[in-house]
Amino acid sequence: MTTGYIPSYIKASSTGELKQKIKLAYEILKKCTLCPRECKVNRLQGETGICKTGKLPVISSYFPHFGEETPLVGRYGSGTIFISYCNLLCIYCQNYEISHLGEGREVSLEEFAQMMLSLQYVGCHNINIVTPTHVVPQILAALEMAVEGGLNIPLVYNTSGYEKVETLRLLDGIVDIYMPDFKYWDSQVAKKYSHAPDYPEVARKALKEMHRQVGNLKLNSNGIAEKGLLVRHLVLPHGLAGTKEIMEFIANEISPNTYVNIMPQYRPCGKAYQDSLINRPITMTEYREAIRIALKAGLTRLDKRHF
Repeated sequence: MTTGYIPSYIKASSTGELKQKIKLAYEILKKCTLCPRECKVNRLQGETGICKTGKLPVISSYFPHFGEETPLVGRYGSGTIFISYCNLLCIYCQNYEISHLGEGREVSLEEFAQMMLSLQYVGCHNINIVTPTHVVPQILAALEMAVEGGLNIPLVYNTSGYEKVETLRLLDGIVDIYMPDFKYWDSQVAKKYSHAPDYPEVARKALKEMHRQVGNLKLNSNGIAEKGLLVRHLVLPHGLAGTKEIMEFIANEISPNTYVNIMPQYRPCGKAYQDSLINRPITMTEYREAIRIALKAGLTRLDKRHF
């Protein structure tokens, strides 16, 4: 759906900046260090690392999504494209079949671009790329094709938060809305459930860079998000996510005006049933405590669908 907002990538395309960023991003794939895993495989030659993805993206599905945050969904939905595989691989992932098992198929860049255009055609308010971290070069290349086809709605980067600042800088002036999760505050919890003890430090740096690029979430007159940062936080059983520390970090070191979605939908998926601490859904008491913590930290722009 066309609005008065002109997405950042339109200017980047017209100035040649997008083309330059595509070239730089594909250079990284020759010895891949896109994400903090730094597998250093040559993905252009079909080698794969943690993300099990080579030169072309693997995509599970795409459709207008009505289960996302209210500012993204609006009336016509968020144009969501689910990328298969992942660079973080939480053992309890709610999309385990997609992220771990690779449910989906390899697609050409031309088809990727057509997916974006078809979602715009049916009225979606944005293009929402889920699990984009390991396919940044492919997103940029497909985006260039889509711009030539008339794409002109905001681009949402929907990520786990396990991002390298260097890669995020390639997206400066391209991404309109960053939507990272902040999963853990404690490195030992991150190690246990995502094999990423550096996650807390990495996520803190990533969120600061995202906010530097796009600022606080801005809505148009219809309440639809156009640009900015939207942070997600999945509440885990027994306070394992470190909600208090994360909310205080967001309020004090990002912005008290950050739009935050505190998510109550945790349920034991994937291999979570094997761990006695996370083999159950969260309780309403745990969720309400997370909301209380956020409000006490000074965060007032909370997504209100769940409370």
